[in-house]
Amino acid sequence: MTTAEILKKVRRIEIKTKGLSNHIFAGEYHSTFKGRGMSFSEVREYIPGDDVKFIDWNVTARFNTPYVKVFEEERELIVMLLVDISSSSLFGTQQRLKRELITELGAVLSFSATTNNDKVGVIFFSDKIEKYIPPKKGRGHILRIIRELIALEPATTGGDTNVAVALEFLNNVIKKKTIAFVMSDFVSRPYESALQLAARKHDLLGIHVYDKYDKELPPAGLIQVEDAESGQTLWIDTEDKTVRNNYGAAFEKKHKYCTQVFRKSGASLLNVRTDEDYVKVLQGYFKTR
Repeated sequence: MTTAEILKKVRRIEIKTKGLSNHIFAGEYHSTFKGRGMSFSEVREYIPGDDVKFIDWNVTARFNTPYVKVFEEERELIVMLLVDISSSSLFGTQQRLKRELITELGAVLSFSATTNNDKVGVIFFSDKIEKYIPPKKGRGHILRIIRELIALEPATTGGDTNVAVALEFLNNVIKKKTIAFVMSDFVSRPYESALQLAARKHDLLGIHVYDKYDKELPPAGLIQVEDAESGQTLWIDTEDKTVRNNYGAAFEKKHKYCTQVFRKSGASLLNVRTDEDYVKVLQGYFKTR
């Protein structure tokens, strides 16, 4: 893809996703995440009806009259996008590739964050950390993120997905509590321990992106298929019921693991298919959270 093509695509995604953010998600993002981080502001004298759990006993003892702590909403949050750019993200048979869906999701979340004066950073990963963009504000920064979402490729082909390495990197480089979105197809090595540690420190949401044919094989006869991450090829008979059942069972096994480890860690998980309207999925999450 040429530089001109990338810039044209960046502009097209900016127009679409910034509009969605401004008109749909900005307010819901604010009500979902703002207020979850509260910082101490001051103390004032107790007023009947104040919650007694906020009484500052040290100040109360000093002045011999009850005082309460006053908290205010944190003015600024940090949003981190953990983005899977492994080879399996370049699969898609419906409206878009998984990578294209992740790009739009990342752009929408970035614009929603920046509209609320929050910083946004990105960790791109495959089987290793591919690139780290530290959290910053501003339109220029968001456009850089979108450009990388579109164009960044893993340094080597054939590597698998390692969600754990991205979560461990997040814990190591970001010391303050963040809102972290992990966007992947989660065709990954085990990541339960890393997820539990990250979820204890950060406000974590997984977005499982998948394609219809990740889940089921079409009955298309004898076809040659290639594993996007290992590069191995083989011929399979898609008319064979056993083959199709085994294929579906392999997907369900990975998805069950993903669902269970997110639930166990206390983190949230959304599932978005490449031919689904991700706007409705995100809206549903923001409204019910």
